[in-house]
Amino acid sequence: MNGSVNKVILVGNLGKDPEIRKLESGNLMARFSMATSEYYTDKTSGKKIENTDWHDIVLWRGLAEITEKFLKKGMKVYVEGKLKKRAWKDKEGAQRYNVDIVADSLTILSKNQNTTKPSHSYTADNTAKITSKIEGLDAQNDDDFPF
Repeated sequence: MNGSVNKVILVGNLGKDPEIRKLESGNLMARFSMATSEYYTDKTSGKKIENTDWHDIVLWRGLAEITEKFLKKGMKVYVEGKLKKRAWKDKEGAQRYNVDIVADSLTILSKNQNTTKPSHSYTADNTAKITSKIEGLDAQNDDDFPF
C-alpha cells in the first residue's frame, strides 16, 4: 500500500453543548466532547463494568452550522474524521498537546426535538446544500423536513 490512512469512526454521546466560534477569517468552528463507552463483565466479581473514553471533536464551516442548529448535550451522534494533533503553550510556557478528531461526516442518531423522522447524515461536501434547505425549519411541519 502506497501512503497511509488516518480515519476515525465514533458513535457516542455529547458530553456538553457544542462551543461555536466565528473566526476572524469568517469561518465557523464547532467543538464538543463526546463519550464512547464499552461494557464488560469482571470475571472475578461478576460485576458489569463500564469503561468510558472522552474525545474532542472539531467541525468546520457547514458542519459547524449543523452542529450549532441541532446538537445538544446528551445527543447520540456518529462521527467520521481524522486525528489531528495540536500544540500550544500554557500560561507557564510549557508545551501542551491535544489530539482532536476533525470530523468530515456527522450523523445525528438521536431524534430531533422537532420531529420523529430519522436523522440525516451530513458531510463536509454536502452541508452547504443541506444548510440552505434547513433554514427556517422551526416554522415548518414535520412533512417539510428535507430528511
